[in-house]
Amino acid sequence: MKHVLKLFSLLVVISALWIGLLQASIIPQSHTWLLPIYFIVSLGCYGLLMVGVGLMQFPTCPQEALLLQKDIAEAKDFLKQKGVDVGSD
Repeated sequence: MKHVLKLFSLLVVISALWIGLLQASIIPQSHTWLLPIYFIVSLGCYGLLMVGVGLMQFPTCPQEALLLQKDIAEAKDFLKQKGVDVGSD
């Protein structure tokens, strides 16, 4: 719930800033109407950056890899007993 409130407050601040810029005419009106599009594009770039950083820092778990390979071998044996062709080992 805290995360939702944080996002909502950020949205309110950005909306207030945008409306303030529209009312004050500090930035030309032709540019001000594009601010939400710039914000969405910036948010998308930030999201892609966070996904990239997460992928670069993805931990390797050798113990889990061994357990997964063991589970795969067990599943193949089970399916072979049921008569399902699981391909070559």
